[in-house]
Amino acid sequence: MSLRERLRAELTAAMRSRDALRRDVLRMAWASAYALEKREHREATDDELVAVLSHEVRTRRESVEAFRKGGREELAAKEEAEIRVLQELLPQALTADQLRALVAEAIEATGAASPRDLGRVMGWLAPRTRGRADNREVNRLVGEALAERAASGAGPGLAGP
Repeated sequence: MSLRERLRAELTAAMRSRDALRRDVLRMAWASAYALEKREHREATDDELVAVLSHEVRTRRESVEAFRKGGREELAAKEEAEIRVLQELLPQALTADQLRALVAEAIEATGAASPRDLGRVMGWLAPRTRGRADNREVNRLVGEALAERAASGAGPGLAGP
């Protein structure tokens, strides 16, 4: 079942069960996917839908931070509930160990040797982590790994610590 079909089925189930929060979140996700399809004049691929859902999760995380800073805990809690609904549709998140292993693989594959190579490594990682890891966290881990590599003097093809 494609992500598009799954989204539609989940929306229908939420409507039938009268789960207002779930229904509203899934309607919003469906509307975002529909807007993408209209803009592109074709049906969205699973990767594109993952990107749409990831964007919606990221937007809500930013809202949670803003609501907490403003002392609006009830609105932050609602946004977190919406995030949980959206995350059910996204691929399973990478664990911290899986993410570190993927970062190490990316550095080796791209031959990155210093923090200047961050963009190249992130380009390699982006399709492999899309929807499965927070880009800020991936960027932080890559930056730290490249800084360590540069500090140790390990370049492409050299054994690092």
